Amino acid sequence: MVFKTIGVVGGGTMGQGISEMLAARGLEVLLLEKTVEKLDRALEQIQVSLDKQIERWALTEAEKKLILAKIKKADSLQDMAECDMVIETITEDLNAKKHVFFQLNQICNPSIILATNTSTLSVTEIAAITTHPQRVIGLHFLHPVAKVNLVEIIRAMKTSDETFEQTRRFVDEFIHKKGISVNESPGFITSRLICTLINEALHTLSEGVATAEDIDTAMRIGYDFKYGPLEMCDRFGLDAVHDALEGMFRDYGDIKYRPSFLLKKMVRTGHLGVKTGEGFFLYDKDGDRL
Repeated sequence: MVFKTIGVVGGGTMGQGISEMLAARGLEVLLLEKTVEKLDRALEQIQVSLDKQIERWALTEAEKKLILAKIKKADSLQDMAECDMVIETITEDLNAKKHVFFQLNQICNPSIILATNTSTLSVTEIAAITTHPQRVIGLHFLHPVAKVNLVEIIRAMKTSDETFEQTRRFVDEFIHKKGISVNESPGFITSRLICTLINEALHTLSEGVATAEDIDTAMRIGYDFKYGPLEMCDRFGLDAVHDALEGMFRDYGDIKYRPSFLLKKMVRTGHLGVKTGEGFFLYDKDGDRL
């Protein structure tokens, strides 16, 4: 199968990153958001990302124009019918994702692969809403998508061998990333491990063991992390980390996944990290640390 046009449903942080990465690989992208305003905002953020790369001499103006030209606005889910694959990247809400897949199931030809970028939810449960669950698969990209050369390929209970092999080929040959095969389990590999680390960092902070800055410095310098666990939490979104931990706590029943009270308190306060400009650290509108 030849992949030429990829639909991306959801223009949040991950949707923006996936769209930019796909376009940079020469693929046509159809990007959809709930409203025109949100779609325009997503495209603006993609431009900001590209401009930052130009500032670092990692991209030219001509390359930026080529990438942006590959990303088209979709007017509705109906536009996804012309895609070779659709990747859903909306918020981590099971019912919302199931609703999107229910609609895509009616719109897209059975040969079109439907992928979800969920980081913790059951791909099997999402696939069950469709009449062709064999063509549903998990494609979990990590943030920042352009820089992280890894994708978790998650097989749902009824994902066919053909869907899996075509998806692996898409990852290996079309977007040139390292794909790892994961059998469905709450949190898969990456979210399960990183959320546990973040939660322990939150406990360490709330116990007054060290400041947020020093906790992150310990992991950045001591273990060569690009970001410390608390800044990672800010960049993922505190609400997203909270929901991921809640889901794993519910499914595994292990207390190590129970979200820190500090995390719950900050989410209630509305300090969600980069998206609100304030989490454990402060950020400007471009997502840079102040």
